[in-house]
Amino acid sequence: MKRVVLQRSNFLKQTVRAAGSKPIPDRSDSFVFGLFNGQINPQNIFPYPSVFNQEEVEELNELFSASFDAFDGTNQALENDLRGDLDPEMVQMLRDFGLFGMQVPEEHGGLGMSNVQMARMSEIGGELDLGVSIYIGAHQSIGFKAILILGTPEMKEKYLPAVASGEKIAAFCLTEPSTGSDASSVQTRAVKQEDGSFLMNGGKIWITGGGIADIFTVFAQVPVEQEDGSTKDKMTAFIVERDFGGVTHGAPEKKMGIKCSNTAEVYFDDVRIPAENIIGEVGEGFKVAMEVLNSGRYGMGATLNGTQKGLIKKATEFAANRTQFRNKIYKFGAIQEKLARMHAEQYASEAVSYLVANAMDHKTENYHLEAACGKIFASERAWHCCDETIQVMGGMGYMFEKGVEKVMRDLRIFRIFEGTNDILRLMVGLQGLQYTGQQLAPIAKAAKSPIANAPTLIKFKMDQRAKEKGSKTASNDLKQYVDPALHPEAQKVGEAITRFEVSSKKILQKFNKDIINQQFHVKRIAEAAVELFASSAVLSRATAAQKHPTANKEEEILLAKTYIFDSLKKVHGALDQLCEHDESHWKNMAELTEKMVNADSPILGAHPTELIHK
Repeated sequence: MKRVVLQRSNFLKQTVRAAGSKPIPDRSDSFVFGLFNGQINPQNIFPYPSVFNQEEVEELNELFSASFDAFDGTNQALENDLRGDLDPEMVQMLRDFGLFGMQVPEEHGGLGMSNVQMARMSEIGGELDLGVSIYIGAHQSIGFKAILILGTPEMKEKYLPAVASGEKIAAFCLTEPSTGSDASSVQTRAVKQEDGSFLMNGGKIWITGGGIADIFTVFAQVPVEQEDGSTKDKMTAFIVERDFGGVTHGAPEKKMGIKCSNTAEVYFDDVRIPAENIIGEVGEGFKVAMEVLNSGRYGMGATLNGTQKGLIKKATEFAANRTQFRNKIYKFGAIQEKLARMHAEQYASEAVSYLVANAMDHKTENYHLEAACGKIFASERAWHCCDETIQVMGGMGYMFEKGVEKVMRDLRIFRIFEGTNDILRLMVGLQGLQYTGQQLAPIAKAAKSPIANAPTLIKFKMDQRAKEKGSKTASNDLKQYVDPALHPEAQKVGEAITRFEVSSKKILQKFNKDIINQQFHVKRIAEAAVELFASSAVLSRATAAQKHPTANKEEEILLAKTYIFDSLKKVHGALDQLCEHDESHWKNMAELTEKMVNADSPILGAHPTELIHK
């Protein structure tokens, strides 16, 4: 238990150092970073991006429809789940449509898609079978992604054609028994030999595609001799081929969901790897891993947009046809609340994921907090959507043959892999607060000589006081980008952004460097940031729809209003908890956890049957 806590702490410290080890960076291309300083950074959110011309839209829609129909006609989702594998006919269909290499350039045998185009195509698997979606998604979103985005021309020429065609499957090998959320604690080792090659030994667990892959992106520690004669381990990324020899795998894991995607342990025993198979440089493994994971997270949000759409269709169809108490059940407020909220949250999830995809296509440098927010948001909203769909359908939704309970089992992993939502929240909160700290550094320096810097300090204090009182907010900055029909919502979101800024600075000033140990606070800061980003994305999307000739203009305004109403309650609820009263509650929780861990049994209360008083 103690070792895991230390590993997570080390990871978070590395995350903060990575964010703050250089002079104050330019984060103006990031909306989420801007929130921490109460700023509206419009570059990648307002106006909502118009990516394609009409011809390109039609081409993408044609490919989407043809692929959807072929997928739907060939795949047997429930049979896949029972069998724990994919039918060869389905695998061939995926190959025929080029779905194993959607982003691989055409010169290497792929479809050459942008992130936005791939996001659209990812909705197919999300709606029809998440198991298949992971089968092909893990292959390309993380499996060979390092080769695609960081590999040398020689690497791309050698490996991309085979993985793009689906002839060979790729897998991403990072997780080990002691390496979960802490990516820097890898134990697998690769020792340099006299001929320049590396000899790898170690093992990885829970590797998607591990039992069927031919090409692996593997992270291992390389011992490097230092100037003083000591040796230091440096995590490094390697391309490993099964054909190198010494690569074996365990039996397929028995999982809760996504059963048709192979998951297995992978072992490396004296695997000799040529030096040219290092991705990047020795010691850049952590950087490579983060690049791949950041790049792949947006795909989860896009996939789960499709999942939510499929669930909403099933819930709505059932509610429209089910009669109880002489009325269709969609007439009842309890059902209306579920259906409306499900759709509003799906609308927000889709708005967020396509903003992230577009930012990536435009080579935005600072998109990683948005990608993390998108992954958190989509995975949790999809889970909520599925839970409510089962509730709308009642006993029918609980039955295997309807397929909804399979979706729930499949969905559970999305809040865990490619960065647990808990760790991603801490990353968003800590990196955002680190940036705020960098912005406040001149004020902190001025405070050391208060008399000489009185004008600067007074101006800062007056500015903060005005924001605390609500007389100065980000509302006007936000409203200029928003359709007048949504100005009331923009006003409230702007006020919430200013409150978020003030709360973030107060927390940072209170704890300073010890903020890294204040996870109760950081979590709530991150929760507010996720919701503010989602609400702003909704404002942008609904505004853009008002200018679109075929959009359901009134309905999109209604969706936006519905979502933002709920979202702001979550924002203020999270910020309300950053107070002294709640801190005593968190201390109680920490104390209770210590007692649970250290007691003979974690169940501390006497059983009710033992509470007998004479």
